[in-house]
Amino acid sequence: MNAREPSLSDGDYARLCELIYREAGISLGTQKKIMLEARIRRRLKALSLAGFGTYCDLVFSRNGLKEEIPQLIDVVTTNKTDFFREPKHFDFLAAKALPEFSADNRLGRPLLIWSAGCSTGEEPYTLAMVLSEYAAAHPGFRFRIVATDVSSTVLAKADRGVYTKDLLRPVPEFMQRRYFLRSRDRASNLVRVTPELRRPIEFRRLNFMDSDYGMTEKADAIFCRNVIIYFDRPTQARILGNLASYLVPGGYMFVGHSETLHDMNLPLAPVAPALYRKIDG
Repeated sequence: MNAREPSLSDGDYARLCELIYREAGISLGTQKKIMLEARIRRRLKALSLAGFGTYCDLVFSRNGLKEEIPQLIDVVTTNKTDFFREPKHFDFLAAKALPEFSADNRLGRPLLIWSAGCSTGEEPYTLAMVLSEYAAAHPGFRFRIVATDVSSTVLAKADRGVYTKDLLRPVPEFMQRRYFLRSRDRASNLVRVTPELRRPIEFRRLNFMDSDYGMTEKADAIFCRNVIIYFDRPTQARILGNLASYLVPGGYMFVGHSETLHDMNLPLAPVAPALYRKIDG
């Protein structure tokens, strides 16, 4: 690090905040300068750059706008997640939503669930476990999961499906045995998701600021949990409105327990805490 440039200047911070907001919709405000500095230092080291000013010159160059912005978004995004996080949602899915979908004679096609903001994959793999258990008890039931995130780095980790054993603590023991493979190296602390569990999941990159989310069919349920808290209120409403347009009438929208749709003009009616249903018509 260049000793003459120990920190990110206020001007460069403002420029980067504007760029991040425009490209990813994430609003950092005036309080996240130290956080952004710490995360950009990783890129300075990776790129062997002298300081923040040099980094900003790169980001705002013609090539940088194309090549470095995805990396910048990667370091900015927070990717905290767990298996079976907010478990009541999965209880509702298994006990209420799946039997309901089956009764509605939707088995003519695979059920589609979208994990929007899937991070490192714990949520879509949890969904796959719940759906696989239901399918085992209900012959003919089929499903697909689309899992999206803006960060290419976390998507690559999710697609690999490799985790440390301690992360499996929320997973029931029988599911651990059924859906995770231990390493042949007994000293290893790693497990891998089984190919059978990975097979129905499609991972793809998606930026919520894109005008087209690229979904060719509508989902029966969307999990977008603990994601919109990073956006300002107008952006939250726009993202949720876009997501709702990809939801079938009567489909479910799951959000985080710290998130609310209050005062948003959306075709979604509350069902339970952090759970909404698309209004028919």
